[in-house]
Amino acid sequence: MLINDFIKLTGTSLLAHKLRSFLTLLGIAVGITAVVLLTSIGEGIHRFVLDEFTQFGTTLVAINPGKTTTHGMSMGVFGTVRPLSIEDAEALKQLPLAKSVVGFVQGNAEIQANNRTRRTTIYGTSHDFPEAFTMPVQSGKFLPSDDPTAPRAFAVLGHKVREELFGSKNPLGQRIRIGGNRYRVIGVMAPKGQVLGFDLDDTVYIPMARGLELFNRDGLIEIDVMYHEGTQVDQVVKGIKRILTARHGREDFTITTQQQMLDVLGSILNVLTFAVGAIGGISLLVGGIGIITIMTISVTERTGEIGLLRALGAKQSQVLMLFLGEAVVLSAIGGLAGLVLGIGIGQLLHVAIPALPVHTPITFVLLAESIAVIIGLAAGVIPARHAARLDPVEALRAE
Repeated sequence: MLINDFIKLTGTSLLAHKLRSFLTLLGIAVGITAVVLLTSIGEGIHRFVLDEFTQFGTTLVAINPGKTTTHGMSMGVFGTVRPLSIEDAEALKQLPLAKSVVGFVQGNAEIQANNRTRRTTIYGTSHDFPEAFTMPVQSGKFLPSDDPTAPRAFAVLGHKVREELFGSKNPLGQRIRIGGNRYRVIGVMAPKGQVLGFDLDDTVYIPMARGLELFNRDGLIEIDVMYHEGTQVDQVVKGIKRILTARHGREDFTITTQQQMLDVLGSILNVLTFAVGAIGGISLLVGGIGIITIMTISVTERTGEIGLLRALGAKQSQVLMLFLGEAVVLSAIGGLAGLVLGIGIGQLLHVAIPALPVHTPITFVLLAESIAVIIGLAAGVIPARHAARLDPVEALRAE
């Protein structure tokens, strides 16, 4: 059988039953559309979350009180956790690899100013905070480098807090009350917006020691160490362990590098992307079943034609390829249509809902089209083999 004959027979068969062919490729198109659309949304969310998470830099090591690893016996009274203190944060500044060290204590408190009252998030931190997390001050200045254990009662307002408490007035130099204590406003942060659901503009920053006193805590929630680009993070971790173990007498703290955070976050988001893709894959399965059904009907209807081809000398392999070709053409066209629909709907959704991140990598496009072709091959094998194995005499007799 010549190539031209092969193409002509395949095309004639598909065009002879336009509605049936259209419905068959529509099943594949709907499946590919669902897969591309859902995985594009999943990948968009994946990238969005990682971008949000890394916008403060990638050279961060977090230290939290308590050891997360489990040991085989109870430590009794010796197993108590020593809190992370301001002195611990100051000691870590001696690390030669450390660019900056920032301690944190966080809580929610009522603030009063300009005859207005509201509750907001209060961060107790140090003067290194803006540099470490790339959060510039819009007006005034950030907390000064005071004695960390006895700092002055200064406060820096988030952009949203400043607008709600003072409106168009200049808040610098004004007095506010936080949890009943008076503070003087010395700065206002530049707008930052929300990061992973946390509104960084709806905050007030005060010195660490005063934060501990305000929330009646005996230790910091976390200490973050920023190190210089190009530094081996393992060396930073070893230095942190050496200093804190010497101060605490044992390793009763947990160190988490940003790469570890990203690995965990990435694995969770990969599962999310795979899950939504699998949901779309159900539609592809339905499309594959549709191809099997239609090709089986086609073989039954064309039994006489198959017998004539075999009587004229067509080999079993050529008949097999003929019907497989029809299945592949249907699935390939359906796959291309699904790609166009999936990408188009995704972009329309992003335009209609700008907050919804959508991203379709070229690898997704190639993979989706490949899957469509593979499904066509897999679905067409059984009907094609049945057609190829028909006895020519019996096939002609059926006609």
